[in-house]
Amino acid sequence: MGFHSFATALSVLRNESGTHAAMSKDLYKTLGVSRTASDDEIRRAYKRKAKESHPDLHPGDAKKAETFKSASTAYEILGDKQKRAQYDRGEIDSDGNPRGFGGHQGFGGGQTAGGFQGDPFEEILSGMFGGGRRRPGPRKGNDIRYRVEIAFEDTVTGARREMTVADGRALNVSIPAGIETGQTLRLKSQGKPSKGGGPPGDALLEIIVRPSKIWTRDGNDIRMTVPVPLKTAILGGQVEVNTPMGSIALKIPEGSNSGAVLRLRSKGVQIPGKTGHLYARLEIQIENPKDPGLRDWARG
Repeated sequence: MGFHSFATALSVLRNESGTHAAMSKDLYKTLGVSRTASDDEIRRAYKRKAKESHPDLHPGDAKKAETFKSASTAYEILGDKQKRAQYDRGEIDSDGNPRGFGGHQGFGGGQTAGGFQGDPFEEILSGMFGGGRRRPGPRKGNDIRYRVEIAFEDTVTGARREMTVADGRALNVSIPAGIETGQTLRLKSQGKPSKGGGPPGDALLEIIVRPSKIWTRDGNDIRMTVPVPLKTAILGGQVEVNTPMGSIALKIPEGSNSGAVLRLRSKGVQIPGKTGHLYARLEIQIENPKDPGLRDWARG
């Protein structure tokens, strides 16, 4: 092939690479945020998408499942400051894989993941006509995704749990307090090995929190209903209350009524610096509605 023919072929490659770049996913558009969105805006957008499209809430809906998968992939990158910076610089693609050549759209000028400068096609020319050409390093192994159920209490206090993955390995997983359904824990180097001698991939644990029959979560706070005997409500006293941290005695003020809410300080989600509270809504109960003494009292 003559030089002019080769240059023409490179021009075609440039055009094709531009077309491929245009088809690349825009992770910001996937989450519905701008490129200047704050970390909190990105987190809120992901939580909204996850709730709208979670497969457990829309069984059999392939479109919702795909939307959830795309949103989760986008958040894995944009929710990580380092990866977001790499994505913005064009060092990784929308799947988190290193790009063969740098630039925001896969090909183009600027510093690349491989560490060289300038037009990658000029690098090809320099390699053909006497110059050296650098090759990207070995690729990381593929990540493996798992779906993991955890108890409500674990999201409140945080926990360490041993989990067995598909290949039989037991992984010791640290569950941070405050984690929610739809969020993902990343276990470094616990994925598939690299075929090219690079580092192994990661294990991605998608979290599903089992609902509690006792408590509900409201941000970093917890809410519950506490049954109170009528006598205790009238005269005051104590009732035993189960919290995620264990059982405690709750003081009931004299003359309490159903619907009254008592606050247990710092008994909510145990996030350092943002610890929530537990709010107990009182529900007055008559222990024995057929008690003759109670009937006489009611008759006046």
